[in-house]
Amino acid sequence: MPDERPNWARRMVEERTVRGWSQLDAVRALMVRLPGDQEILEQDLLRQWKRWEAGETKPTKYRSEIAQTFGTTTGAFFPEPGRRDGRAEILRVSGMDTVDIVARLRASDVDSATLDGLRITVDRLCCEYAYMPADQLLTEGRAWLARVVGHKHQRVTLAQHRELIALAGQLSLLVGCVEYDSGLTRDAEATRQAALILGEEAGEPGIQGWAHEMRAWFALTRNDYRGVIAAAEAGIAVAPTESVAAQLYAQKAKAWARLGDRTQTEVALERGRELLESLPYPESVEHHFVVDPEKYDFYRMDAYRKAAEDRQAESLAHQVIRAGTDFDGTERAPMRIAEARVTLGVVAARDGDLDSALAFGELALQGDRRSLPSLAMVAGDLGHVLQARFPHAPEAAEFVAQLRRLREPH
Repeated sequence: MPDERPNWARRMVEERTVRGWSQLDAVRALMVRLPGDQEILEQDLLRQWKRWEAGETKPTKYRSEIAQTFGTTTGAFFPEPGRRDGRAEILRVSGMDTVDIVARLRASDVDSATLDGLRITVDRLCCEYAYMPADQLLTEGRAWLARVVGHKHQRVTLAQHRELIALAGQLSLLVGCVEYDSGLTRDAEATRQAALILGEEAGEPGIQGWAHEMRAWFALTRNDYRGVIAAAEAGIAVAPTESVAAQLYAQKAKAWARLGDRTQTEVALERGRELLESLPYPESVEHHFVVDPEKYDFYRMDAYRKAAEDRQAESLAHQVIRAGTDFDGTERAPMRIAEARVTLGVVAARDGDLDSALAFGELALQGDRRSLPSLAMVAGDLGHVLQARFPHAPEAAEFVAQLRRLREPH
C-alpha cells in the first residue's frame, strides 16, 4: 500500500530514524531550539509530533525549529509550491517575444519594455540550466551575450548601461558554467574572469560572488581544496548577505569534508543554513544563480557521503531525488539527481551490495544533462569504494574503467 503521507511527514520519520532517535528524543531535541519564553509541556509536544509524523496536521508554528533540529532549512523541509514559466513571463511582462527583443536591440530602441524582455530572457536561460542540453544552452547563451555586450556601447542612459552590464555579467556566469560542464575548462575560466569584471563594473556583489563561487567549484573538481576555501572566503567577503554566500559556505564544507575536518565542515554548513534562513524565499527556485533552500540538502548529502555518515547521506540522497522529480516523473534537477544516485551507490558498496552499487552508478552516468567535472569527481568516490571493497570483481573493474573514460578530455 503506497505511503500517502505528505513528503514533510515522511521526512520527519526518516530524519529521526537515521539518527536513532525515538519520538521523545526528537521532541527533546526540538524543545532545545524553541524560544525560552515559551512554556511547552513535553507530553503535549510529543502528541503533536505523533500527529505530524502521521500527516494528520502540518506544523505551522515550529517549522523553522524542526528544520534546524535536522540541520536543514525551512524551505527545504517545507518547500513552497509554484514554478514560473520563463517564456510566458517574457510575454506577460514586456508584451514581446524573442524576435521582438532582438529587433529592438538591433534598432537601438532600448526602452523599459525592451529591458524587461531582455531581463526575463536572461532569467529564463538561467532557469533552463538544470535541464536544457548543454550544447543548445551554450549556443543560445553565447548568442544573447554577444547581443547584450554589443549593445552596451550604444547611446543609452547611465541606468540602462549599468543594467546591460549586469545582464552581460549574468550571461557570462551562465556561459562559463556550461562551458565547464562541457569540459571547456580554459574557455570557462576566461568567461568567469569576464563575469567578475562585469560584476565589478556594474557594482553587483551577487555577480562578483558567483564568479568567486565558480572559481571555488573549479578548484574543488581539481582536488585543490585549499583553493576552494580561499575562493569561498573571497566571495563571502564581497557578497556576505547574498544567497551566493550560502553556496560559498557549502563549497567550504565540501572542501573541509575532503580534508577530513568534521568540525569545520559542520561550522560551514551551519553558517550557510543560518544565512538561507535569514533570506526571503526566492521567487524562482529554478534560477541557477539563486540558492533555493532545497539545495542545502544536496550540499549536506555530499558532506555526509565524504564523512562516511552513510545513513544520513542515504536519507538525504532520497530526499534530493524526491525534491528534484515532478509528480509525473520528470526530472527537473537531473544533475543533482545523478549525484544523489552516486551517493546511494557509495552507500550500497560500503554495505557490500555490489549489484545495487553498480546499478545506481550506471543510472547516474546515463543522463543527457550533466556536469562532466562534477559528476566525474563524485563518481570517483564510488570508484574508490568499489576498488577497496571488490578488488577482484570484473564488473567493478569495468565500471572504474568507465569512470576513467569519463575523465578523459573532450
